[in-house]
Amino acid sequence: MRFGLAILPERPWSEAERQWRTAEELGFDHAWTYDHLVWGGLPDSPWFGTTPTLTAAALVTSGIGLGTFVSSPNFRHPAALWRDVQSLDDVSGGRFLLGVGNGGDLDSGILGGPPLSPRERVDRFQEFTRLLLRLREDDHVSVEGRWFSADDMRTLPRVRHVPLLLAANGPRSVRFAARHGDGWMTTGPGGAESVDAWFEGVGRSVTTLDEALTSAGRDPGAYPRYLSLDSAPSYSLADPETFGGHVRRAAELGFTDVICHWPRSTSPYAGTESTLEIVATQLIPELR
Repeated sequence: MRFGLAILPERPWSEAERQWRTAEELGFDHAWTYDHLVWGGLPDSPWFGTTPTLTAAALVTSGIGLGTFVSSPNFRHPAALWRDVQSLDDVSGGRFLLGVGNGGDLDSGILGGPPLSPRERVDRFQEFTRLLLRLREDDHVSVEGRWFSADDMRTLPRVRHVPLLLAANGPRSVRFAARHGDGWMTTGPGGAESVDAWFEGVGRSVTTLDEALTSAGRDPGAYPRYLSLDSAPSYSLADPETFGGHVRRAAELGFTDVICHWPRSTSPYAGTESTLEIVATQLIPELR
């Protein structure tokens, strides 16, 4: 099991730098930040740009993976996003992880985008992902799509090694992740009333993923799986016992990686840094 820590981009760098340094010092395998114009969970909070934040994080760390959790088509064009990917990969020395997903519609609405049905949002995300894959693999990329187009997009320098991790919860998106992703990320089912119900829903998605991987001729045992622990009804770092229980259940379902959130003084993710330190130094070494 590998362990990740998500750090919301809500603090000025004079404060956030310590968080990113600490994530590495505590031994986390990867660290993430959200990619939004405004996040619906904290709509009135200060909010900083994802690419500058990850660039700064790359310059104050040396080994920890760094990623977006997640980028989306709500305000990102694949060609422009790919330039950020190339730069982040370069600055980090090959440590960048690209997480992508449907995202919420808040960002799109801010930019004047029309409301989309769930099916349209999935269609748009799949087109977004296919173009990202083209940009990773080819040069002189031209494509005309419903949502995104490119005309002779150059893609130097080549960064084919950057993994594309697809966030997916519904069956259609999970099957798409199995066919096209380098790994799967999930927040599990929305609206679960209990931790047990949430893990049961996650388990159903795991079954869908395994069946789709097998159907696509891919080895389910070799496919990375990332679970956002804090999408469950209880915050994983509320106490060490909760964290340990969540991780063990994730391991039973075959997840290779779990992600928790840096504790905040208020909801969401209300907790203490002392619990984070205990979990990182005492519990995680036992759970690896």
